[in-house]
Amino acid sequence: MSQQSRNQLLTVQSSLESIPTCVSTQVSDAEMEQAVRTLLIGLGENPDREGLRDTPKRVVQALKFLTSGYRQSLDDLLNDAVFYEDTNEMVLVRDIDLFSCCEHHILPIIGRAHVAYIPNGRVIGLSKIARICEMYARQLQVQERLTQQIANALQGLLKPQGVAVVVEATHMCMVMRGVQKPGSWTVTSSMQGVFAEDARTRQEFLDLIRHQPSFR
Repeated sequence: MSQQSRNQLLTVQSSLESIPTCVSTQVSDAEMEQAVRTLLIGLGENPDREGLRDTPKRVVQALKFLTSGYRQSLDDLLNDAVFYEDTNEMVLVRDIDLFSCCEHHILPIIGRAHVAYIPNGRVIGLSKIARICEMYARQLQVQERLTQQIANALQGLLKPQGVAVVVEATHMCMVMRGVQKPGSWTVTSSMQGVFAEDARTRQEFLDLIRHQPSFR
């Protein structure tokens, strides 16, 4: 990747930082496992019984996997998969499965994303669109921010004529606890460029992703 491309990626990544994070001392796996043991005790369990003996280690490993997006970057993810092409027709990847965790309860968000853009001289490898979605999903999230991050990433990387992202998801914090409404689902969208300005282009995208409101 050229230095100019790297500089562009750094600019995009900087602009995508929407949440201030504090730098803290590195926490070891052992310390994290001890925290899980404390939680189990607080819940009235015995972390030393056979069924729970390895649970702290498994929980830490699972949470590190589910938040692996924090340890990824657009630079590594793209791996030179941006190409120059003389095309200006809509590119759509729909039904991209998403698995995330809400930042309020660390409970699952399960859904799908539909991502489209209209090129302006540059295109991106199709699998990279799914990987961008996954990178941001593998962080503690709210659906509104996740949708915006995906759209902003493509807009910044490709400078296309427009980007459209729709995310549909069910939130376990609404299903398993709180209001307890199984079957409820949330739709968020981000329309940029021609998708925001041209009603016909926006409608074409919405028509292409229309389906019955149910999850596999």
